[in-house]
Amino acid sequence: MDRGLRLLHLVAEAPGGLTVTEAANRLGIGRAAVYRLVGALSGHGMLRRDGAGRLRLGAGVLHLARRAQPLLAEGALPALRRLAEQAGATAHLTVVEGGEGVALAVVEPSWTSYHVAYRTGSRHPLERGAAGRAILAGRAGAAGPVSTSGELQSGAYGVAAPVLGVPGLEASVGVVSLAPLDVEVVGPQVTTAATTIATALG
Repeated sequence: MDRGLRLLHLVAEAPGGLTVTEAANRLGIGRAAVYRLVGALSGHGMLRRDGAGRLRLGAGVLHLARRAQPLLAEGALPALRRLAEQAGATAHLTVVEGGEGVALAVVEPSWTSYHVAYRTGSRHPLERGAAGRAILAGRAGAAGPVSTSGELQSGAYGVAAPVLGVPGLEASVGVVSLAPLDVEVVGPQVTTAATTIATALG
């Protein structure tokens, strides 16, 4: 089982896929053992071989990821509620799926006269909006808050921070508002929420 999981991680971290020989060398085992692992994992839809024979993740991994999403959202909700109330803005947990940012959990503040209605499941490019930019910053090792204005919706302001230290998860926590956000005040709130969620999910 350990070898199979290590093989899945290796393939996940190789954008161009891996050959059986490359996988064997990285795992430190023989090609015959890799073929056995590939056979078992392919049977469960976790791995597949492309037209060039390179190993790639299979659709079964996506199925597992979707089943895990409600658990991620549940673990993040307490911190998102606190953040929404503190900031007076709509709080959200955004995860990477298929190269885009997807709003996995959204909490609206209870005391504001008006706020942004942000739908769970909303998608956007990682290069646009505070949530996606925070994820990209997290990839580069930056943990601080990122702010944007009008990138996803005209007149909307966002502040977000990456969720770091959770294996296999690329995510950010942020808030979005119809009024400008004071990054010096909201930034630490968002970063604290991201750290709290990372601890809850780690």
